[in-house]
Amino acid sequence: MGETDVVHVHYWAGAKHAAGTGSDRLEVDGALTLADVVRRAVALHPGTDLERVLAVCSTLIGEQPVSSQDPGSVRVEPGATVEFLPPFAGG
Repeated sequence: MGETDVVHVHYWAGAKHAAGTGSDRLEVDGALTLADVVRRAVALHPGTDLERVLAVCSTLIGEQPVSSQDPGSVRVEPGATVEFLPPFAGG
């Protein structure tokens, strides 16, 4: 598979801790939804808190925030980078 057949997933702070890694590479045959990315990421890390943590994360696809869009309708193209940023404490 070529580089365009991968979705790069990056975890920050608590998401990184929950996953036990800072990133994953998801091999894909075409575009996915963000919901698919989350399901596949969680499946890579069974027995962890990753699903709970990702549910409260802010998400970027490339440099674009996903905001409150339905993850089932957000398209993630091969070659994209998806970043999960948990809420940060402090100020």
